[in-house]
Amino acid sequence: MEKGDIIRWEFEAWVVEDGNEILFDTTKEDLAKEHGIHDPNVKYGPMVSVVGAGRLIKGIDEELLKAEVDKDYEVTIPPEKGYGERDPKLVKIHSYRELARQKIEPEVGKEVVINNKRGRIVTVTPGRVVIDFNHPLAGKTLKYKFKIVEKVEGDVDKVRAIIEMDYGKEVEKFNIEVKDDDIIIELPDVCKYDSNWAVAKYAIVGDIRDYVANKNVKFVEVYPKKEEKKEEETKENTDENTENAEENKEEGKEENAEEEKTES
Repeated sequence: MEKGDIIRWEFEAWVVEDGNEILFDTTKEDLAKEHGIHDPNVKYGPMVSVVGAGRLIKGIDEELLKAEVDKDYEVTIPPEKGYGERDPKLVKIHSYRELARQKIEPEVGKEVVINNKRGRIVTVTPGRVVIDFNHPLAGKTLKYKFKIVEKVEGDVDKVRAIIEMDYGKEVEKFNIEVKDDDIIIELPDVCKYDSNWAVAKYAIVGDIRDYVANKNVKFVEVYPKKEEKKEEETKENTDENTENAEENKEEGKEENAEEEKTES
């Protein structure tokens, strides 16, 4: 692979600790269920990534650059190429009162965000709370088993893959056209009402210009006009109503005749 290639890949990610291997992430739904980490909100299956873009941990970015399509790989990632070494300075003590002001109920193991930093509560004692702001996988050796299942080719397919990576909803319903200096993307209905789209579209534009082509990107919202009843259908309905009225009129005459006969 080369830097900037757009790929779909599948993987298993394990923590290696004291001779044991613990699965913490995967694109394979059955494996996630087997190891008790299944998330019903996650869409499983091959994941779209940009090789060498710095969005993955360093060790995996480096290994993907060396990989080929449809080959199985198994690599060990040391902490310095994973989530870094643990930094003791990132373990902070906060007062119980400080957390109360932020409406945080201290519980061991609870994830919290303080001053825009995400951490995990590791100790709760009277009056103070210890929070670890290291990444949960900091200092851990990791093992990845992965395979690149596709290198995405062609501008239209690349744009669709970027939409899948940056937004992920109803990807197949986006209509994409590359024409001269324009990339025209007709949006599905979901984008009209989804607040997440307002953020995602800027990431999509940036990635298209970086990894597909430096062209104008146009998002098109289509609101179809109301379909008017055809004149023919209206005429048929009128004729049918007239016919029904005539039938009802004749039935009424027959009923009146029967009533007169009975009275006589």
